[in-house]
Amino acid sequence: MATAPDNKRRALGKGLESLLPQRPVTPPPAPVTTVESTGKPLEIHLDQIDRNPFQTRTRFDEAQLIELAQSIAASGVVQPIVVRPLSAGRYQLITGERRWLASRKANKTHIPAIVRQVSDEQAMEMTIVENLQRADLNPMEQARAYQRLSTDFKMTQEQMATRTGKERASVANFLRLLRLPASVQQKVEAGDLSFGHARTLLALNDPEAISSAAQKVLALSFSVRQTESYVQGLINPEAKPKKAEKPVDPIDPNVKEAQDQLQRTLGLKVHIEDKKGKGRVIIEYSGLEDFDAILTALGNKSMDNTSN
Repeated sequence: MATAPDNKRRALGKGLESLLPQRPVTPPPAPVTTVESTGKPLEIHLDQIDRNPFQTRTRFDEAQLIELAQSIAASGVVQPIVVRPLSAGRYQLITGERRWLASRKANKTHIPAIVRQVSDEQAMEMTIVENLQRADLNPMEQARAYQRLSTDFKMTQEQMATRTGKERASVANFLRLLRLPASVQQKVEAGDLSFGHARTLLALNDPEAISSAAQKVLALSFSVRQTESYVQGLINPEAKPKKAEKPVDPIDPNVKEAQDQLQRTLGLKVHIEDKKGKGRVIIEYSGLEDFDAILTALGNKSMDNTSN
């Protein structure tokens, strides 16, 4: 007698289950492994680190790399590299590629690294800033670094200057190097032509004229000043040759230092004429872009007041 009600209950329960929609059983979420940013270096296996896709540096001196590897083999890596976490326990290099490469040469298996949670843009900025702070970075590598900030992240020259701590005029001058023909860019990158040579050649505008002039500059080992005279002669072939200039009095070391500092800041030719504390400052420019760079560097408050 007790069996019948039990069967009815089971049948009734089965009937309700068939009428009501079944709720899908959701499995518990899989644990997500995240690596938090930390200021403390971790020992990470070299094979877990991928190269930096934002690296604009293309040349590494092999002799210096071997020297660094010998130092690492003897004393280890003194300054940790910086990486960011990827999926599947891998990391991407942000700064410290020379140390990473040299550690491989030194047959190290691990390297101290600081992990940072950063975006693509932040990783690229960190890479470029580190590169721009290196004294041996060639002008073309700097130019391409600024170009990537411009094309990949749509930054203006003002924004690039702010992010990298450089003057806007300096950023503009490096970007102008990308107008050089590829063959001349290679000479600048190899160190055969200096930044001053390259900027002077840009006054010719025509790629063929620039290439031809660069070949002569290299063949005759022209200095930057000689290159300037040569280029001006090409631009103004009918100009009368200048008379022999009178001997110039030696420049005071303090005045010379100020003149050189202005030239580095503006990226333009600057001449200071000083006589016992009085004189004038002459800044030469070859186009509206250079003139705009001067106004930006010196500040255009006076012009704003005049327009008001």
